[in-house]
Amino acid sequence: MAWYDEAVFYHIYPLGLTGASKQNQYSTPEHRLNTLLPWISHIKEIGCNAIYIGPLFESVGHGYETTDYKKLDSRLGTNEDLTNFVKECHAQNIKVILDGVFNHTGRDFFAFQDIKRNRENSPYKDWYCNVNFWGNNEYNDGFSYDNWGGYNLLVKLNQNNPAVRDYFCDIIRFWVSEFDIDGIRLDAADVLSFEYMQTLRHLANEIRPDFWLMGEVIHGDYTRWANDGILHSVTNYHLHKALYSGHNDHNYFEIAHTVKRLNDMNGNRRNNSWLYNFVDNHDVERIYTKLANKAHFTPVHILLYTLPGIPSIYYGSEFGIEGRKEKFSDDSLRPALSLSAFADALQNNACTRIIATLGHIRQSCAALSYGDYKELLLTNRQYAFARNHNGTTVLVTVNNDDSDYVMTLPCGNSGEYTGALHGERVSVTDGHITLNVKANNGEIWLPV
Repeated sequence: MAWYDEAVFYHIYPLGLTGASKQNQYSTPEHRLNTLLPWISHIKEIGCNAIYIGPLFESVGHGYETTDYKKLDSRLGTNEDLTNFVKECHAQNIKVILDGVFNHTGRDFFAFQDIKRNRENSPYKDWYCNVNFWGNNEYNDGFSYDNWGGYNLLVKLNQNNPAVRDYFCDIIRFWVSEFDIDGIRLDAADVLSFEYMQTLRHLANEIRPDFWLMGEVIHGDYTRWANDGILHSVTNYHLHKALYSGHNDHNYFEIAHTVKRLNDMNGNRRNNSWLYNFVDNHDVERIYTKLANKAHFTPVHILLYTLPGIPSIYYGSEFGIEGRKEKFSDDSLRPALSLSAFADALQNNACTRIIATLGHIRQSCAALSYGDYKELLLTNRQYAFARNHNGTTVLVTVNNDDSDYVMTLPCGNSGEYTGALHGERVSVTDGHITLNVKANNGEIWLPV
């Protein structure tokens, strides 16, 4: 068992949350990261015990075109600010992982600048993929190169170059010694070479046994990345899609079949923390925007917190804010927020209350972190399953219909169950339990 097996993550895009300017002038540090210190107690209050924050390091604009991997972005502050932020998180028993943008750099990165100056004579000409001094690009560099996503702003690193691997291993060692981080989320892991990621995993194992590597992967067989030799976990985009469309289409079969496919993919091993679950992030629309019926916010999050995997909340979504993806900008997905504007959210905001309640239930119930999964009932509009761990069976029921629904489920425990969300108590009779599931709602049933 490691800390990430019981993690409930809070995801922060710091340049957005702190209201940093869109372009970096590389000027005097502005200590915006310090404005996030009050958020730490809020994050703990809503039942999260880990933070994924990034990108953080010196960059040109949105943060993923890194200029200096050893320097906090000037728009956020200084390295001392980041050290203090992680220290305060640890003081409140919250783990911290950072964004590792190791697939590409920005054009202002020292190695690329050296190529611009020295061309064929640069010792860094093999740090990037397919540098062609007979080519050119829109910046009129007099050479061309491979990029990420069709953007020459993001210069593709040559991960097969031992010097590149050594450099980023040194960067990780620096982050650990300087900031005392607990893990790294690898940006664009689905286009990183597997040998490169194996090198990073070996380093992670050397740093400490519970140093966590999670990768951004969209499609495919997740076990190619998440296994004993490469990464601990990857982003679960399969479930992300199923959670919102399964509610919008009144189709719980999509969610249940996705869970089964993921379990089959993993060989049904009892390793439920192998996937990083989410319903929104800095690249996709807010869940409150995506849902056709806003009342489905509750059953969506009940599933997020109870299905196998590690749940994650994207900053602001605990308040039910909206955010629509635009054609040429992700700004609406990454807004500046003031915590003081949500000072009474736990008392008056139903979205915040359900998130906080689910977070604390998750942390107090080992079966939701370690339990196996068994489907008990499935219709288009109703879904029930059990999570069993060390003889304790927790039942989860959700309903996306506008009417209440009564279901009778087999139950491994005798005695009584209580609803952790609504407080109802129900007795087990002849190995079965009959439950009323409220309309557009759900419940987590714990044995008394």
